[in-house]
Amino acid sequence: MMDDKSLNADYEIVLKPIGYLKSDLIYRYETPRQGILAGEDISVIELLPHQNFEQAVSQLDGFERIWIIYQFHLNTNWKPLVNPPRHTRKKVGVFASRAPYRPNQIGMSCVKLVKVDGLKIYISQSDILDGSPVLDIKPYLPYSDSFPEAETGWVKKNIDEKYEVVFSGEAEKQTTWLKEKANINLSNFARLQLEFYPKDDSRKRISSNEEDFTLAYRTWRIVYLVDDDMRTVTVKKIYSGYSSIELIAEDDKYSDKELHKKFITKFLST
Repeated sequence: MMDDKSLNADYEIVLKPIGYLKSDLIYRYETPRQGILAGEDISVIELLPHQNFEQAVSQLDGFERIWIIYQFHLNTNWKPLVNPPRHTRKKVGVFASRAPYRPNQIGMSCVKLVKVDGLKIYISQSDILDGSPVLDIKPYLPYSDSFPEAETGWVKKNIDEKYEVVFSGEAEKQTTWLKEKANINLSNFARLQLEFYPKDDSRKRISSNEEDFTLAYRTWRIVYLVDDDMRTVTVKKIYSGYSSIELIAEDDKYSDKELHKKFITKFLST
């Protein structure tokens, strides 16, 4: 039987990070819907020193996958109802979703373990943002953690609906230049946003015309074509979301107009 203290909403549980995650995923809209869709890019969990964590990771490297318990550190509020990114247009309860807007800001991801090197744990197939405080690490056990026939409620089992996102030669050069010059990973963003429902222009980031579609990423625009028969999305090119008048205006909300000018000079003059 629960005592009065366990029923008290003001009862506090203090959690201290065991380390922090280093990742190329900086913004929330860069993260995949699930870690398994993230690909093989490497992230690193850096455990805190002087805590005997060198002993705590003993024999961890024998596991192919591990559970990471972490904090959604960029969220300051929670929502009882959330809009899932796909599967349904209706709001669902946050406890019936994996949305980050949770009362206790706790996230859980099953990631691929690459290697353990002292206090550094290298992982891939991760959807965890850079700087996330890590609260705990547990091994993934297929015999007890996997239930492939389990019902999934409102979530559709539609991995077969996934599109392959490819890039034209021009788009490849443009995305590579932006990654090298400003660490803007437009190729990763495009894949995450367009691998499911790429023609759904009811989404606020997507617009369409008779010829193609455009995906917005802050002040950048990604133009692409969709082939339903081949299940492919082809990114044609990237262009600046600023008009010529906006580029010469003094205000620079995102502090990126100089970058846009260099981009235009490089790719419109070649």
